[in-house]
Amino acid sequence: MRSFGPSIASAPLTEALRAGVGALAGLAIAGLFVLSPAVDAQLGLYLIAPFGASSVLLFAVPNSPLAQPWAAVVGNTLAALIGVTACLLIADPALRISIAVGAAITATILCRALHPPAGAVAMTAAMSPDAIGDLGFRFALTPVAAGTLLLVALAALYARLTGRHYPMRQHDEPNINRTSDPSPSTRIGLSEEQLVDLLERYRQNFNLGAEDLARLVGAAELQAAAQRTGPIAAESIMSRDLVTVGPHTPAEDVATLFRRHRFTSIPVVEDGRYVGVIYQIHLIGADATDPASRLMQADVPHATPQAPLGALLPLMSDGDVDAVPILEGDRITGIVTRTDLISALARHSTSISSRLNNHDKSQ
Repeated sequence: MRSFGPSIASAPLTEALRAGVGALAGLAIAGLFVLSPAVDAQLGLYLIAPFGASSVLLFAVPNSPLAQPWAAVVGNTLAALIGVTACLLIADPALRISIAVGAAITATILCRALHPPAGAVAMTAAMSPDAIGDLGFRFALTPVAAGTLLLVALAALYARLTGRHYPMRQHDEPNINRTSDPSPSTRIGLSEEQLVDLLERYRQNFNLGAEDLARLVGAAELQAAAQRTGPIAAESIMSRDLVTVGPHTPAEDVATLFRRHRFTSIPVVEDGRYVGVIYQIHLIGADATDPASRLMQADVPHATPQAPLGALLPLMSDGDVDAVPILEGDRITGIVTRTDLISALARHSTSISSRLNNHDKSQ
């Protein structure tokens, strides 16, 4: 009976609201400015029920292969063409609807454009002989293709505004350093062809893309490595004797501190409270008089002194974060840099090797 329960992992309220607000905004904009809520026989630009189903995919699971632009636009349009054809050729409603939906599923799979709402598009056409009589095959162009294109464009814009990635990541996309190497977390020794083969072998190619599979495998490897590090806490490896600057410290003085101490990062503190961190890269292109508050990055991930070493590994694995501030409340008590992390991992590795060698000698 447990298999009848929820199979989807719980999501935070913020993610549920992000998806819901996105669908609300997308359909509202489409309905207010382009598509009419009522059937417009002259222009053919009107909202149809399957657009609601498309919105679920485009705004809630934008990384799904089924939600990508090709699947959405081609899938819905192809299904509309099939639905109109069935509506014009088959008189019996039950037979017409079932043939339209079945043919749409088959055709979209063969065209690599499977999009679940496409079945509803075909069904909508097959169930609407009056509207199809007025629009004919124009139904596939307007409202279906035009409406889907509009929703895809709005979903791409909304994803960018809310920090998501749509359309789907491609395996050969430039990494954060704008080079052709895969990002560090996806360098798992498998080519794109091997990843695609794995997805096809386990029949998961409708659920994941090669890039997302690489990210999942990389994250699993990183988590496994983190668990092997044992109970090493951030407070045992962090740098404690901190050099900090205030929000109004000019860039020229910040650069001097970087040269003097050979740091890779300097925290910004105001009245004893941590407010951000400056990395060396932030000085590139800065004016000498720019204040630290303009240079710093405020949204850097942070951790507590008790955070395990394993929790810090993913934060710095992809090159976006050079150091993790260690906070107690709003006060910074230390900072863990990549150098600190590498040194701790090297010591831990040496300790394991030593124990293994001693064990072998005792056998």
